[in-house]
Amino acid sequence: MRLTAALRLAARLSLPRAAWAFAPLVLGLAGCAIAGIGQASAQDYPSRPVRWIIGFPPGGSTDTVVRIMSEWLQTRLGQSVLVENKSGAASNIATEAVINASPDGYTLAAVTSANAINATTNKRTLTFDFLNQLAPVAGLAQGPSVMVVHPSVPANTVAEFIAYAKANPGKINMGTPGVGTTGHMAGELFKAMAGVDLVHVPYRGSAPAVTDLIGGQVQVMFDAMISTLPQVQSGKIRALAVTTATRSAMLPDVPAIAETVPGYEAIIWYGVGVPRGTPADVVAKLNREINAGLASTKMRSQLSELGSTPIVASPGEFWTFARSETEKWEKVIRQSGAKTE
Repeated sequence: MRLTAALRLAARLSLPRAAWAFAPLVLGLAGCAIAGIGQASAQDYPSRPVRWIIGFPPGGSTDTVVRIMSEWLQTRLGQSVLVENKSGAASNIATEAVINASPDGYTLAAVTSANAINATTNKRTLTFDFLNQLAPVAGLAQGPSVMVVHPSVPANTVAEFIAYAKANPGKINMGTPGVGTTGHMAGELFKAMAGVDLVHVPYRGSAPAVTDLIGGQVQVMFDAMISTLPQVQSGKIRALAVTTATRSAMLPDVPAIAETVPGYEAIIWYGVGVPRGTPADVVAKLNREINAGLASTKMRSQLSELGSTPIVASPGEFWTFARSETEKWEKVIRQSGAKTE
């Protein structure tokens, strides 16, 4: 509107009265040209590399899922999709960086269950509201975390671990990908519901935490199957249970924690967001290509091998899911008394 008004003012000041009769036609053509430019830019997206910012270091579950999808998008979009690991503060640093980026579709956020947890546990200190300041694009995957222990821990079942922990209060180190992460809150929820005292040892991501679990610096973790499954299969760590309400097809002989601690559940999930205000047709294109990848046989197989299932959803459906997860964690944390400190 401001541009149109400026053109009209310029026309009045510079055109003779006789020529002014043609001004509406000139303005109309200019408007069509401007609209055409906007449409062309949307059709040409992307015309340069796209950044995908994730809040965790390389090697973790979020990094693994994002890199699988980024390879697919590079082929489909014809541009590089550059994964940027901006770890720290349970992914809040990365999320805020995307929120403050230009809303043009060239900066993507990895939206995960950590965002839902932080929106609950740290709502008073966060400088942003991810549900209102990011726009949803698509889901990626969801799956269980696994309760895993170092082989030196004298427990082969959840019940045996609880008994061992109660006999050794404050002597068992619980590694997590960081304060406020899904792995952290899964562990805190277990502590509260099982009545055990574990010492929280936060790391800057899943990969270094798993490394120290293998090395024996920490004795237990609640981490994504994507990160833990290879180590379980190699015998470097031992799986006691999964955090979903029922067993996983990838570890059918491993029980759910809920079989010993009724009502326990903590899933981990991943999705995609962009800065609020990103053009709807750009969001729609990204959603279409991501969902096509999730429907492909190759990617379904890749995710299945990692113990995860695709989240195929529209932007609105994914945000409804993210909102429900945020509300669920707020209720769970309040009722269980689980703490982020």
